[in-house]
Amino acid sequence: MKKKILSALMATAVMGSVLAGCSKSSANSDTINIGAIGPLTGAASTYGQSVKNGAELYLEQVNADGGIDGKKLSLLFEDDEANPDKAIQAFNKLVDNDKVPVILGAVTSGATNAVAPQATSRSIPMLTPTATEPNITKNGGEFVFRGCFVDSFQGVALADYATSKLSKKTAAVLYNKDSDYSKGIADAFKKEFESKGGKVTEFLTYNEGDKDFNAQLTKIKGTNSDVLVLPDYYTQVGTVAKQARDMGIQSQLLGGDGWESEELTKLGGTAVNGALYLNHYYSGDSASVVADFVKAYKAKYNAEPDAFAALAYDSTKVIVEAIKSAGTDPIAIKDALAKTKLDGVTGNITFGSDRSAVKGASIIKVNGDKKELVDKVNP
Repeated sequence: MKKKILSALMATAVMGSVLAGCSKSSANSDTINIGAIGPLTGAASTYGQSVKNGAELYLEQVNADGGIDGKKLSLLFEDDEANPDKAIQAFNKLVDNDKVPVILGAVTSGATNAVAPQATSRSIPMLTPTATEPNITKNGGEFVFRGCFVDSFQGVALADYATSKLSKKTAAVLYNKDSDYSKGIADAFKKEFESKGGKVTEFLTYNEGDKDFNAQLTKIKGTNSDVLVLPDYYTQVGTVAKQARDMGIQSQLLGGDGWESEELTKLGGTAVNGALYLNHYYSGDSASVVADFVKAYKAKYNAEPDAFAALAYDSTKVIVEAIKSAGTDPIAIKDALAKTKLDGVTGNITFGSDRSAVKGASIIKVNGDKKELVDKVNP
């Protein structure tokens, strides 16, 4: 009998401790925590760091204005190394341990696709600022939102630009078969380019982490194609571009938003000069909303803000506005996100029926360490 009474008392004490811990981390706190997932280490680390910087800059500005109802906002950022399994682990930690009501991320398409279904199954809204693979919101369900355009839009836009603005007739495509992002752009480009009367001379693949592209580039050189489409991240693109130019391939290089990094020219050198790629915004845009963001970012980080930083800044703004109107209940935040209408650094932001942002894009030209805006395209 004494043992039963002692056990009951111990259980009550433990339960009280648990409840005390819950109350401390929830509504009674003076801080509203926003979860975030992205790569801070590994091959895609510059993307994750830019996202972290952009998000923290916006939260710093909100906090300087008094926060939300006197509560400060804090970003809890978990490193997933662009690894799907680690992204899921990061999500579980943020939800189970940190009790966040909403998550910014993930950053890369593969990691986001893996973790997205968890958001809906756990009823935690998740807004990826940068993952462009088309099926992410469909696979993830009603709690998954996207703050950028999708890969299929990139492929279509590049094909339209190549045919209508550059008057190109032939194209070779070399893409990473292990990347949803790379394959998505490649497939969409091929379909649209051919529908416009263009001819895809070669449609070749490589494996994630490959360093030697001699076999594929030899085939491509033989076609003498007008353009060479490289829809992958800057880490691979720089290497492929150098090998292509060293082999004598003179085709116009085209790419997607994965090219956006200060590391591109460090890896690709002069081989990427004159290349064109699609991006979410241009940091030299004269619009005041862009100029103010760039000025603040440079002052804080002493660096030029790339598209990942800009998208994170805008996506964090969307999340904060949702919390302002809905509070910290996850379901209420989800409903508020769906009603979003605001102006951002990367353009006017609304969500379509698939909960992906509807917005245009910029065509950027690489000119040494500098980038030039050469055109804009609409959805």
